[in-house]
Amino acid sequence: MGVPEEPKKLEEQRLGPVIRRRDQVQPGTTDQRLLDTEGDSEWVHTDPWRVMRIQSEFVEGFGALAELPSAISVFGSARTKPDSPEYEAGVRIGRALVEAGFAVITGGGPGAMEAANKGAREAKGISVGLGIELPFEQGLNAHVDIGVNFRYFFVRKTMFVKYAQGFVVLPGGLGTLDELFEALTLVQTRKVTRFPIVLFGSAYWQGLVDWLRDSVVAGGKASEHDLLLFHVTDDVDEAVALVTKETGK
Repeated sequence: MGVPEEPKKLEEQRLGPVIRRRDQVQPGTTDQRLLDTEGDSEWVHTDPWRVMRIQSEFVEGFGALAELPSAISVFGSARTKPDSPEYEAGVRIGRALVEAGFAVITGGGPGAMEAANKGAREAKGISVGLGIELPFEQGLNAHVDIGVNFRYFFVRKTMFVKYAQGFVVLPGGLGTLDELFEALTLVQTRKVTRFPIVLFGSAYWQGLVDWLRDSVVAGGKASEHDLLLFHVTDDVDEAVALVTKETGK
């Protein structure tokens, strides 16, 4: 029985659309490297791989929300208590937005977000929750009908803006302020078509409005006109009327 011949060294190698010759020929095949379970796994933590993951989040978000009807994003604190007036206001706002013909989008968490989702669901509307991966698990509240979880805040922010015709902002903390000022900046710089931003709860928001007027605008850091980019109200019907009027519904 003869000894098997050694495979001849390739002078030319075709790897998909790539041709390698002479010293640039690589051992094995693309399939072999794909299916090989051994080797370094650090590549899953590299920036090129993160770019693919980010892309997949955009694809999933666009696919899930592309067929939504006109929607309003409602922001507010995850710490709002279910027995508080703010929670009840969130429920009423969610319900009223559905009755006005809108779907309701929130961050999908507890507190004010849950309240708005609850109101939307009780009114038999479309209740959307866009969750975010955090060190402490929140999960999507039980009143979300369409839910998407994101790893990256900036992808989630894009979904809030892209699929909403306006924002209603309930009292909230740093995350709520982040979303609010992101929206104001996009409208101010005309990165998006102007859409309504309603701050609900004048007692909570008045200090911020005063600071914007007396420090930011007075100090020349913004214009007087920028104070017209948002409305403040304590009335659910007025909040809905403002977003309805400015969105043309």
